[in-house]
Amino acid sequence: MGIREFPGGAPRGKSIAIGMRRSPDVSPRRLSDISPQLRQLKYLVVDEAIKEDLKWSRSVEDLTSGPVGLTSIEERILRITGYYGYQPWAASYKREERPRDPPGPAEAPAPAGAEAGGRAGRRCWRCSRARLRKTFWGVAVVLCVCSSWAGATQLAKLTFGKFDAPFTLTWFATNWNCLFFPLYYAGHVCKSAEKQSVKQRYRECCRLFGDNGLTLKVFVTKAAPFGVLWTLTNYLYLHAIKTINTTDASVLFCCNRAFVFLLSWIVLRDRFMGVRIVAAILAIAGIVMMTYADGFHSHSVIGIALVVGSASMSALYKVLFKLLLGSAKFGEAALFLSVLGVFNVLFITCIPVILYFTKVEYWSSFDAIPWGNLCGFSVLLLTFNIVLNFGIAVTYPTLMSLGIVLSVPVNAVVDHYTSKIVFNEVRVIAIIIIGLGFLLLLLPEEWDVWLIKLLTRLRVRRKEEAAEGGADLGLGPQSKSRRARPSFAR
Repeated sequence: MGIREFPGGAPRGKSIAIGMRRSPDVSPRRLSDISPQLRQLKYLVVDEAIKEDLKWSRSVEDLTSGPVGLTSIEERILRITGYYGYQPWAASYKREERPRDPPGPAEAPAPAGAEAGGRAGRRCWRCSRARLRKTFWGVAVVLCVCSSWAGATQLAKLTFGKFDAPFTLTWFATNWNCLFFPLYYAGHVCKSAEKQSVKQRYRECCRLFGDNGLTLKVFVTKAAPFGVLWTLTNYLYLHAIKTINTTDASVLFCCNRAFVFLLSWIVLRDRFMGVRIVAAILAIAGIVMMTYADGFHSHSVIGIALVVGSASMSALYKVLFKLLLGSAKFGEAALFLSVLGVFNVLFITCIPVILYFTKVEYWSSFDAIPWGNLCGFSVLLLTFNIVLNFGIAVTYPTLMSLGIVLSVPVNAVVDHYTSKIVFNEVRVIAIIIIGLGFLLLLLPEEWDVWLIKLLTRLRVRRKEEAAEGGADLGLGPQSKSRRARPSFAR
């Protein structure tokens, strides 16, 4: 029985061999010519260890080195069908550049492969070192944020036992914001290769306010509203600490992230995310349960309302900053916070004076003021704002946000030993709900895509392991059955 020939002269029997080798003088002319091979490729399982050898042993070079070149239509067919692993970008490789003789070339590419493996290993090592360093700095930043915020809260609570003046304390601590830009410039001089003068750096950072820089009009229209919001945020929070414990105050302030999402969704038209709506609902439910934890007493309701107001002012501050000024670099953020300190000195100083003479916030003498507590609170608050605004340079933003929610258990432990707080079931559930909502708000926008990819990879890996295990089990009983098959020949 003869073998049927192709128009180009190649035998058909060779073209459908199990090894899928083709004659070097033939290129497929029709899609039907390669349909048997495509059916075999559909059910072909190639081991990972020989994929590289198969890639070089397939007939890519035969397709490109034949007497008749492939037309654009044939290239499209081969690219769509994936025939023999066809790669258009590999068309420049010639037969003499990749000889098929295994003994000779097997030793030649070894140094290149070893070198490539060494480069890949060094690259992975550098990447792992960079991630490890960033994670280490992240842990340090989390501890710094947690300790500074919890320490500032506890020290403010301790200060009010001797100095009952929350607005004066707010004004005194805000004045320390003037140190932001000098500290930033000192870091710029120490770290930057191209050192600039203070005037040059100031002019560059003034671009945040527009082309004209920081003018009087810009100061009044853009800096003043943020100065008012900054003062209200700190004052309401400190005033709430007088009436409720620090644990409730710190956990309720975590709701500001939910308020930021709601305002951004309404004002900035940010992307709608169902998980963040759930987080906002959890935050609101936690606020209601926290109010119910003490039985709706007047002092607790007022304190909770003050903390919620403080969180709302903080959220409004962040959303308006993004709306009016956009994003800021490190130098621009430092200059902006220093401008808020200058605004506080120039325009807010009169309010503590008025409160003193009207005896709303009165102290007998300046010697009775606990200056150590005031300065300690101001340093801790300044450290908290510095790390929160500039910690992104050394670590991930999500890790910095974790420091705020981790301050809640720290305050709870301190309150357990220093105050008469009762951790009933309602309060504990409210703390857990608000903390869960805060963590949900830390999820990135593409978290669902990442989750689907992870689940897909796990499913594929599980199927591959099951297929390998089934193949191993199938080989074992088959060989045993062959050995144990009875012979009826006598």
